[in-house]
Amino acid sequence: MAEKEKDMKEITEDTNQLQCIVQKALLFLNEFIDGPMCARCLPCPMGSYEMRIRFMRLSKAEATPADLEKIRQIAPLMFEASMCKKGKDTAKFIIDTLEKAPEIYDVHVAGGCPDRECKGSIQYRVIPDKCVSCDECRIACKDFAILGEKKDMRFSGYIPYEIVDKRCSRCGECVRVCRYGAVEIVDKKVLETVIV
Repeated sequence: MAEKEKDMKEITEDTNQLQCIVQKALLFLNEFIDGPMCARCLPCPMGSYEMRIRFMRLSKAEATPADLEKIRQIAPLMFEASMCKKGKDTAKFIIDTLEKAPEIYDVHVAGGCPDRECKGSIQYRVIPDKCVSCDECRIACKDFAILGEKKDMRFSGYIPYEIVDKRCSRCGECVRVCRYGAVEIVDKKVLETVIV
């Protein structure tokens, strides 16, 4: 019993390290499903699994308003019908986030993430005007997602830097090492509308 209470405390501490409400809720659901959930009553496993699917869609910028509406329906039902404190705590956590910041959920449905933590809704991009072709970002990229050539005064016609989105794991190393602010994080949906 004390071990399960300790698990719930660790889950809460892990969620405090994140800024994005969707990522906090997803972490809370994943940890609850993988850990202390006993699955003795139907509302806990069914509600948790169904909400996890919806939160995963929110984090990948694939959610629709219907997904958000389902979360709003499931969480209160799970809170009322769950027989254990753990199930009620999970549902209460999600209900609180829905009440405190509904606008953040709307931004996620639109395909954005204000805190830039939902990796499926963001994309890294090199700003050509700021890039001095120092090669630091390419060297730091463990995914080999950055293409380009270091500028050499002796030669002309070098390849400008760009980030290949399909290779990028969104680790943030390129942003960290760039001293010139030439790598930015943008909402993927916003970038798609600009390109189209």
